Amino acid sequence: MKIIISIAIAGALGAVLRYAVVSLVGARFFPFGTLSVNVLGSFLMGIAYVVVVEKALTSPDLKPLLMTGALGAFTTFSAFSLETWDLFEKGEVTLALLYIFVSVILSIGALWLGVGVTRLSFA
Repeated sequence: MKIIISIAIAGALGAVLRYAVVSLVGARFFPFGTLSVNVLGSFLMGIAYVVVVEKALTSPDLKPLLMTGALGAFTTFSAFSLETWDLFEKGEVTLALLYIFVSVILSIGALWLGVGVTRLSFA
């Protein structure tokens, strides 16, 4: 039960941080706030993966707390999906497709970068 409560608290913190970043970074015509949290969250997930899973430098209890709770709540695929659908609904097909492409490429790229940088720091 302790781990469930820890995940819930970390998730609440991740959600509040997401709200803050989206509010501060969100652009008027492009859903840049959601893109920002997804790319940053992917980068942080890459770091967390190396530190928690590969190198096991922390308690195994930190994995669900950090990766499921905090970062799971910080990133938001559902908001990305809704914003993409909204762009299609408004007839912004090119922007919607660009948003899909940029979100996927940058998020996976950020995860790769987070893993790579963290692995190098332990080499």
